[in-house]
Amino acid sequence: MRPTRRHLLALAPAVLLAAALPARAAGDPVYSDWFGLAIRGYDPVAYFTEERPVEGDRAHSLEWKGATWRFASAEHRAMFEADPEAYAPQYGGYCAYAVAQGGTASVDPEQWRIVDGKLYLNYDASVQERWLADIPGHISKADANWPGVLE
Repeated sequence: MRPTRRHLLALAPAVLLAAALPARAAGDPVYSDWFGLAIRGYDPVAYFTEERPVEGDRAHSLEWKGATWRFASAEHRAMFEADPEAYAPQYGGYCAYAVAQGGTASVDPEQWRIVDGKLYLNYDASVQERWLADIPGHISKADANWPGVLE
């Protein structure tokens, strides 16, 4: 069947949207959503300072490792800028459990844990439960797999 003008016009908005969104390669060192946001726009510093996930503000953002990072305040942005490795999630913000299993997956910013001063994120609540069942084992496996899972 040959596409009609009506079919092509119906597809136009989707094509335009896809063209406007940044492409994200599977091998990116930092997981970002379709809008290029790391941790889906949540503030990585807040996990450490407020001990909870906090949405970042567009007014306090910066680019680092190919992603846009948002922060709840100028102070948090300055803290991250001074030492990004101290605050950035492990495994580039990919799901810690997925990396332990030899793959990658997106994350839910509400599924997190700080272990030995490092931030770990997971895909969803059920994956977080599996990860929590053997944190040291999963970290050991993920450390061995990272960054090879990006290839």
